[in-house]
Amino acid sequence: MAISRRTLGLGLLGFSAAATGAALYGRSNPLIRGYLGETTKLSGFIGGEKERFVADPDVVTALRRRAGLELDARRAGSIEMARERAILDQKPQFLWPSSSVVVDLARASGVKIRRDQVILNSPIVVYSWDNVAKGLVAGGFAKADGDLRYRLDLSALLGAILQNKRWSDIGVPGLYGNARLISTDPNRSNSGFMLVGLAANLLGGGVATSATPATIGEQVATIFARMGYKPSSSGKMFEDYLAGGPGAQPLIVGYENQLVEWVLEDEARWRRLEAAAPAKPVILYPEPTVFSAHPLIAVDDQAGALIEALMTPEVQEIAWTKHGFRGPLGIAGESGNPLVKDRILPRIDAVIPMPDFHTMLALIDRLA
Repeated sequence: MAISRRTLGLGLLGFSAAATGAALYGRSNPLIRGYLGETTKLSGFIGGEKERFVADPDVVTALRRRAGLELDARRAGSIEMARERAILDQKPQFLWPSSSVVVDLARASGVKIRRDQVILNSPIVVYSWDNVAKGLVAGGFAKADGDLRYRLDLSALLGAILQNKRWSDIGVPGLYGNARLISTDPNRSNSGFMLVGLAANLLGGGVATSATPATIGEQVATIFARMGYKPSSSGKMFEDYLAGGPGAQPLIVGYENQLVEWVLEDEARWRRLEAAAPAKPVILYPEPTVFSAHPLIAVDDQAGALIEALMTPEVQEIAWTKHGFRGPLGIAGESGNPLVKDRILPRIDAVIPMPDFHTMLALIDRLA
């Protein structure tokens, strides 16, 4: 059957339109753009504990390939990124703090949230040194759980700090001065923020409520006042801990993944430390503790593709096997690495909820 020129012309025009539409769709589809090697740069702020994860070449490659994205991610404390105008006025496209409570804080600060999704989880832990931990066991403030990790009676420790007990009074005679627990600045960084909530819960005998600041707020303030200098970032806090040793940093609050990540980053370095260092880092799990969720807040529509890419099994596997982050449900993955396997609790049952947003805001404003 003969085809008229008009029919042929209309067919070619339709094909051309379809091809153009397909090409435009391909250019707008993050997966296709990633495979084409085209990228979009997203700028935003992240908690310092996620810097190594975001900079990991495997993560960078996965984000480029799966979503056509590159990240310009700058360090900021979780609390300050959600409420300080100097940060928010930079118009970040995403925020990646370390607590779900910060989502409400950002919303209260006027951030237009397109979407939020918990990407990672890590329980709040206390980092110490093997000699300090053994002293706390002898003093009745902790108990060994195997050879490489400990469980901490945080309520008893906070009581000792409020009573101005000396280190020698709680089983650690080698340290100078009064017992103290060090965290980040709770008005800037999430690990200190989480300790405020956990301390308020323990001192108040349950999940803190709006009445709590008036009743035990002064005790919480005393605990933080006795810390002295408090860094603005959890990443900086952990760096200071490793550099300072047990004399300068005997007990600090951090995230479980931080030591795991540091061990996995350079296994030879860790083996040298275990063989020769006079004191070795250890994890103490407070009972109860709180889980620190790490929600990614999409401020720009394009950041939605970042959420999808970070939730893929590939990236989640990297987060666990190389950086020690548990998944969104807080479950530890399988680990055959003997340097890590016996250092962490595969399952954490002693967990207490954080106080609500308004209670937390009243507590940290009292500490400002």
